[in-house]
Amino acid sequence: MTTPFPQRQWGSPESPLARAADRFAGTKFGSRVVRALTPLDRRVLERTAARYTVLGPIGAPVILLTTTGRRSGQPRTQPLLCVHDGAILYVIGSNFGGARHPAWTANLLAEPSATVAIAGERIPVTATRVEGAAAESIFQRFVEITGAYAAYRHRTDRELRIFALTRA
Repeated sequence: MTTPFPQRQWGSPESPLARAADRFAGTKFGSRVVRALTPLDRRVLERTAARYTVLGPIGAPVILLTTTGRRSGQPRTQPLLCVHDGAILYVIGSNFGGARHPAWTANLLAEPSATVAIAGERIPVTATRVEGAAAESIFQRFVEITGAYAAYRHRTDRELRIFALTRA
């Protein structure tokens, strides 16, 4: 049996604050604000091994994913929302609905070995791309976390890459 990933989520996704943040994040202006907060969130997550996040009070399930840069070979770290499914963590390359895939998705395609920081632990993982009907099912679970993902998908013509992360 595969060991489940730890879970650390504080705040409530059902709170009035979370509902307002969800609506705000789905707007273009909201996406710009969230993108601007990403470096601060990365620092908070790195210093706490993903115990705390700027998005914590709204109940967002956030992890810190470190990939290997496909060109540089250097570690690249990105805070991401995830769908927690016991022994699998799912991540999605929405890039706030931008026209280009986020770099971390290309890094995982080139080198599927990565590290996840979650709930104070750093765990080596292997990424597998999820496609087809399975990807659509997982995408709906992201929309349940925040409707902003539906807005992101609507803004772009590209397919949003989804990855399953399992312990290495």
